[in-house]
Amino acid sequence: MMWKCCEEHVDLAIDMYVDEMEAAPEIQSVPVDKSDERCDFCQNRAAYVVGN
Repeated sequence: MMWKCCEEHVDLAIDMYVDEMEAAPEIQSVPVDKSDERCDFCQNRAAYVVGN
């Protein structure tokens, strides 16, 4: 389970992961070469990948 998310939705992605998995997620920055990735919640540029 993973979500790509912008700065605005990182807290939402963390909360959803914890609710589903009952564990803390790994949070990684989106690499510069993948800067065209979009947030799964709003389609803004993704800044983080939240999940395992």
